[in-house]
Amino acid sequence: MAIVNGEPVPLVEFQAEMQRYRQAREAAGQAFNESEARQVVLETMIRELLLAQAARQAGFQVTDTLLQSRLDALIAERGGEEAFQAWMKANGYDALTFRRALGRAIQAAWMRDQIIAKVPTQAEQVHVMQILFYNEQEAQQAWQSLQSGVPFEKLARQYDALTGGDLGWFPRGYLLEPVIEEEAFRLKPGEYSGVLKSEIGFHIIKVLERAVRPLSPRALYLFQQRALEEWLRQQRETSQIQIIP
Repeated sequence: MAIVNGEPVPLVEFQAEMQRYRQAREAAGQAFNESEARQVVLETMIRELLLAQAARQAGFQVTDTLLQSRLDALIAERGGEEAFQAWMKANGYDALTFRRALGRAIQAAWMRDQIIAKVPTQAEQVHVMQILFYNEQEAQQAWQSLQSGVPFEKLARQYDALTGGDLGWFPRGYLLEPVIEEEAFRLKPGEYSGVLKSEIGFHIIKVLERAVRPLSPRALYLFQQRALEEWLRQQRETSQIQIIP
């Protein structure tokens, strides 16, 4: 199906992955589009191969012992040897092609772990409150109230009784609205902003605290995924990839 740095993506393995993809879509009650599926599956396999190649270049090897232990675990998960053989047959694998695919998957997972392990687990963050409005006039009126001495916290609770406008802690590069993030890291603790316009409305924010602290699990996962995507982007730029028509 493709040749990646001289290493092929075998047709038999591609067909097996297509079958698994189809089954997953159908099990989830989702439509299956052959053309879209081919693109998704082939791209996934190319990415895995790039990771596996990098793992080998870094010196990681899948030993027979490791491969067999993973295979034994999969057999147990499937309910025994007979059930596992039936699953392989239903998905277009034989013993050789499955061991080869499993070895590559182990290599790719190892390399993926190396990439995301380099992402820092802590960063400078700000603790922010906001008041969100859906029209500018109301936002300007609220800002005037703040200027006249109404406490930010009191005003925030009027507009959000549930959370009081507390956005919690976040690092740079986390929010979907960059205008809010940029202003949050410009302000000092205790300061509040003017009226900020974003795609979802108008905001006034106040910075409560600023410190270097551990990333939340959600923020860490986001940054790890970004690091992985950036690594793959760079790897593709320096790789020879030929798609077989």
